[in-house]
Amino acid sequence: MAFVLVFAGLLGLVIGSFLNVVVYRVPAGIPLTRESRCPGCDAPIRPWHNVPVFSWVALRGRCARCGEPISSRYPLVELATGVAFVGIGGWILGATGASSGVAPASAWLPTTLELLAFLYLAAISIALTLIDLDTHRLPNGIVLPSYIVALVLLGAASLIASDLAALIRAGVGMAVLYLFYGALRLIRPGGMGGGDVKLAGVLGIYLGWLGWASLVVGAFAAFLLGGLFGVALLLSRRASRRTAIPFGPWMLAGAWVGILAGPALGAWYLGMLHG
Repeated sequence: MAFVLVFAGLLGLVIGSFLNVVVYRVPAGIPLTRESRCPGCDAPIRPWHNVPVFSWVALRGRCARCGEPISSRYPLVELATGVAFVGIGGWILGATGASSGVAPASAWLPTTLELLAFLYLAAISIALTLIDLDTHRLPNGIVLPSYIVALVLLGAASLIASDLAALIRAGVGMAVLYLFYGALRLIRPGGMGGGDVKLAGVLGIYLGWLGWASLVVGAFAAFLLGGLFGVALLLSRRASRRTAIPFGPWMLAGAWVGILAGPALGAWYLGMLHG
């Protein structure tokens, strides 16, 4: 398991470097295939200056050619992605028994597919959060392909593991959250964007696939966290009632609460009800 986690961490650093490109270029309509250049002097960034985290530290956060400062957000995104990949790897491998070597061989393929699905979700969570904070947009180019990725990976994992119930829950979760957010958009068009509605369906796939508790907790946590943040802004007078606040980051944060803590919170709540 240690080797897998180290690999996941290194992969996360590399993916994080790519996410920096996605966050900058997708909203601006710049092709992802174009070579990286310094925004200050337009000089091509050499491959050895693109090593995640280490290049930024070695260059002291400046362009090697013109000395233009490079935002500290770049290494922070790379580090955050690396840490997220390690955490998700440990969570999934530990939950399936792979960490102790007791998982049967038949469990490795669905476990691998599940791992890939949630690593992908972590990556788009980081990218969409930053893009939404920067531009108040959730680009279709990221959100819509995520339906295919989630359904293919989690659907295949369910079929291989003969867990049809998980696949049905994923479909129900997708439909319920999409329709719920769609209804909110119809009732109050200015309060919910079309990107939020589309993202809700993607998150519903993941939450429903894990279980009903994850779906309920994840959906509720988004509004709780977003509401608390909005109240904090109002109390600190950093926003007014008319201030537009991007909701995508809170949808994603709430989904991860449901993913990681949904079953435990659901069991706690039911235990409270039954005294």
